[in-house]
Amino acid sequence: MAFDIGKSKVMVIEDEPFIRTLIRRLLKQLGVEDVHEANEGGAGLKEVVRIRPHIIFCDIHMEPVNGLAFLQKLRALPLADVKSIPVVFLTADSQEETVLMAKSLAVNGYLVKPVSPAALQARMQAILGG
Repeated sequence: MAFDIGKSKVMVIEDEPFIRTLIRRLLKQLGVEDVHEANEGGAGLKEVVRIRPHIIFCDIHMEPVNGLAFLQKLRALPLADVKSIPVVFLTADSQEETVLMAKSLAVNGYLVKPVSPAALQARMQAILGG
């Protein structure tokens, strides 16, 4: 059976309201209806534990809890089904240090802003589609 992207539950953690709205619109274009949002990593972590999304799209540069700190806290959770949720960073930051840190924390992918619908769909398909 083919993977149905529309049945995905997605979490978007992004401090810029405009970017959150943009990502939500792109996901809706792809048929994803179940989209949850948070404006920084601390709020995002609470929401992730509550809703248990299939995939998380997360900015790196946010305050007070940035994307790297969010990912570190997520991967350290004692809940196996939550700590293993795929995380894709949405960022304009391609500095080697940031990329290496993200890899060491088991990030599942990187998408460079601005994100295209095709790139979003391809990443979701690759991660969730098996």
